[in-house]
Amino acid sequence: MLIIMRHGADEAEIRRVCDTIEEMGYQSRPMPGRQRTTVGLVGNDGRGEWQPEPTVVQLPGGLTVGGTDVVVMAGPCSVESEAQILAAARAVRSAGATVLRGGAFKPRSSPYSFQGLGRKGLELLELARRETGLLIITEAMDDEGLELVSETADIVQLGARNMQNYSLLKQAGRQKKPVLLKRGLSATIQELLLSAEYILAEGNPNVILCERGVRGFDTSTRNLFDLSAVAVVHGLSHLPIIADPSHGTGHRDMVTPMARAAVAAGADGLLVEVHPQPDRALSDGAQSLYPEQFERLMVEARAIAEAIGRRIAAPAGVAV
Repeated sequence: MLIIMRHGADEAEIRRVCDTIEEMGYQSRPMPGRQRTTVGLVGNDGRGEWQPEPTVVQLPGGLTVGGTDVVVMAGPCSVESEAQILAAARAVRSAGATVLRGGAFKPRSSPYSFQGLGRKGLELLELARRETGLLIITEAMDDEGLELVSETADIVQLGARNMQNYSLLKQAGRQKKPVLLKRGLSATIQELLLSAEYILAEGNPNVILCERGVRGFDTSTRNLFDLSAVAVVHGLSHLPIIADPSHGTGHRDMVTPMARAAVAAGADGLLVEVHPQPDRALSDGAQSLYPEQFERLMVEARAIAEAIGRRIAAPAGVAV
């Protein structure tokens, strides 16, 4: 549970709130912001929204996010054609992924860039699921898209640009499909957690957070991939958090090292862009792995997961 102090609250007022929380038998964790301080309440017994045990999000087929397993979601940035999405689905399943990612609706910085296939893209994702057994994650951009995506996807993705679209967050909270909420381009971890509260407060407990990098000043990478967010979120929240090293770096040769680091840091999953022919991708080709690169990533991720007492979740019908 997060308590938001009023603007201008002084140290004495914050201390009184912390003292009250601790008198009730809980722990308080002040989190100063540029304009307001938020106080985290840890150890709540159910009278608030905090819960002492980590949330484990249940997915179809017995897959879970937030438990011992590390779930790998992989596939192209955009659904481009039937041949492309089926080739990608077969490749990532063969390597050990359990969830297929692919955008049917694509928010792009330029209005002239490829925007996705829309409804046709959702139909092709359904086809890929029927053929491979992979679960589906795809992004919703607005209320109308959310309704369409919820009918198809096993996990609804809300992208970085919509992290503070509060009406969309509320709508996502009213439907019961698991939601993957990406950190905004310039959002603090506190703001990410507060955005998640909008979904939780509407009655949907199935929220998965995603660290995908924030804007920095160094142009060597697409974003500043903040792996400390994994540890911070696990310390402040009961929600699972996965990592997206593809958007976090923007460069194909950096994705695998950062994926390894994310698993070592305790991420509950990975979201990785993989394309059958990255050099011909209609979006994000520079950060998309070739299938053989993804195979190697999975081998290395399994070794790291096992070293810290976890395991990479296996596709249905595949022995661990």
